[in-house]
Amino acid sequence: MKKIIHIILCLSLFGMSEYPSSVGNAVQIDDMTIQRNKMVKDQLISRGIGDKRVLDAMSKIPRHLFIDKSLRNRAYGDHPLPIDEGQTISQPYVVAMMTEALKLKPADRVLEIGTGSGYQAAVLAEIVKEVYSIEIKQGLSKRAGELLNGLGYKNIKTKYADGYFGWKEYAPFDAIIITASANHIPPPLIRQLKEGGRLIIPLGSTLYYQVLTLATKQGDDLDVRQMGGVVFVPMTGEAEKKKR
Repeated sequence: MKKIIHIILCLSLFGMSEYPSSVGNAVQIDDMTIQRNKMVKDQLISRGIGDKRVLDAMSKIPRHLFIDKSLRNRAYGDHPLPIDEGQTISQPYVVAMMTEALKLKPADRVLEIGTGSGYQAAVLAEIVKEVYSIEIKQGLSKRAGELLNGLGYKNIKTKYADGYFGWKEYAPFDAIIITASANHIPPPLIRQLKEGGRLIIPLGSTLYYQVLTLATKQGDDLDVRQMGGVVFVPMTGEAEKKKR
């Protein structure tokens, strides 16, 4: 009993206000975990996402840390959200669908075009051995790299560059995921894809509608499957020049 009284007195003397703050943080963390689990159940499993590795990754990763603090109460909602420099973090279901479609294996090496917030790279890193992610906007590349490093991801390399040209130094890749739209599949990326490798891209020439397209490399050809309509921000740099 004396020990308990002593602890209470110490809290009073040295800043009782710190105690409620700590409790508040604990409640917030628990609430985020609840929201994340609900997201996986209601938005992913209910819509047919069945890859356990994808579900486990998205159950684990604190998505709310990849967006601005002012939007964190919406982090696990069924919608994309804005991030810096006019870009977005994709709707959770779209992230899961694209990741699952690549049929990733633990030993795979994956190239991501469009690091953005870094969330998609984190999801990939929970599933495969190596992730290489390129971002054309320098500020986003720097922030995402620092966040991913701070979260302890040692199997992700990030680079500030035009993703249209890929990352030849680490090619070939088992899979390539492009998180921005283009009106064609960049030829350098096809060359950097392994035989039998999978590439997924929102393909289309309009700002408001593209077709999510999965391409499997078979010799000099691509076996293409369309997966439905999506809306992504457009690729810039070389991809934008090719439109003209």
